[in-house]
Amino acid sequence: MLPDDREMNTARKTFLNVSSFQVLVMFRRGLFYSYLSIYLRFFLGLSVTETTLFATFSMIVNVVFQSFVWGRVSDKLQLRRTLIIIGEILAAIITFLVWVIHTIPDSTRVAGWAIIVGMSVVEIFWSMSNLGWTALLSDLYPEKERAGLQGKLQSVGAIGRIVGVWIGGVLYDGLSQHYDGWGFDQGSLFFIASGVMLISSIPMFFVPEGGVASKPVTGDASLKDLKRSSDNNSGMSKQFLLFLLAMLFYNFGLNSVTLLKSQYLTLADGFNVSSHTLSYILNMGSVAMFAIGLAVKRLSDRFTDESLLITSTLLAIVHLFIFVFAERLLTIYASEAIGGIARGLGMASAYAYVSRLIPASKRGRLFAWFNATMFLSWGLPGTIITGPLADYLIASGHTQAFSYQMTFLTASAMVLVSTAVLLYLAKIGRGELPGEE
Repeated sequence: MLPDDREMNTARKTFLNVSSFQVLVMFRRGLFYSYLSIYLRFFLGLSVTETTLFATFSMIVNVVFQSFVWGRVSDKLQLRRTLIIIGEILAAIITFLVWVIHTIPDSTRVAGWAIIVGMSVVEIFWSMSNLGWTALLSDLYPEKERAGLQGKLQSVGAIGRIVGVWIGGVLYDGLSQHYDGWGFDQGSLFFIASGVMLISSIPMFFVPEGGVASKPVTGDASLKDLKRSSDNNSGMSKQFLLFLLAMLFYNFGLNSVTLLKSQYLTLADGFNVSSHTLSYILNMGSVAMFAIGLAVKRLSDRFTDESLLITSTLLAIVHLFIFVFAERLLTIYASEAIGGIARGLGMASAYAYVSRLIPASKRGRLFAWFNATMFLSWGLPGTIITGPLADYLIASGHTQAFSYQMTFLTASAMVLVSTAVLLYLAKIGRGELPGEE
């Protein structure tokens, strides 16, 4: 076999393995997290704000350990794959234990808090996997291919999420043979999620370890990539910090209502959908992410990462605005499709953009900061902004439906701030290396 043929074969095998991991990760996320807030709210009786705490506490733990523990370990030892494998295996074991512990208390409220605390412990080890994953992709793929790679991974990940959300909806009420919440209460959703984590570690044994000295599996490292590997470059440029600010508002806005969305759609005075119908609605976004993922490579060749990211913020605002005024379920499906396109386009273009700003030798620590804007958004804005807003409006005598709608309006305002920051960032000079004039 010729050297070029061997390299192509290695590249194909590597992509197959990272794709397999992505599919399994998105499968268990869709399976587990699409319905957990409903279980906490309507089965265990927690308040709207309390239902956001499982994500808030978990993501704070995730960010702290990525930034101050695993990022430093990864950069010092240049370990990526090892962190992913160990993280997934330990998280699987503890997820099973969370179910066991939450069945012990007689109080449903205490059981809910057992899940909140338990999932926070799980994140200590998932943070290993999250950090290792983002750094590994930049280690193995050159700059010019990262946006297209993210698009492809989003497409295959969307397939996994579609299947996960569908199975989660079926198991939530025990195939319509039991009661709402059965899948969590009796453990089947915990068991499947844990099993998938164990399985997802298997393909990672067959990819390179990664690290700054690793050779890209396809193409060659560009001159800019090599320049950014200098230890004298901290990567904390004005551009990088402004970009983090933009991503903070973008992710806080888009994800502040993620946990509340399912609650709103299942409300008796809202759309009153079943868990099965909810799975179809949520999967509309996944289908849209699959489609846009296939188109990202062509779009990134034609447009800049900055322009694609700004476009995604505008689409996100439209997506959230529709939830405020929608009166028909068909409109909700359309909103989810727009939201899926926004997420897919935003994730790919943001990753491609920030990977140009981070020196290769600092990928562990600085990708941890970038990841923080995403992971914190899964719970923190819901706990300190949208959750309390909904609880306050409900306590003030407003209908639950109106209270939830106001959270979507607030979320759209946060994304609007992100758009303004990104436009300013583009104006002062996009795409430059950190430290360059």
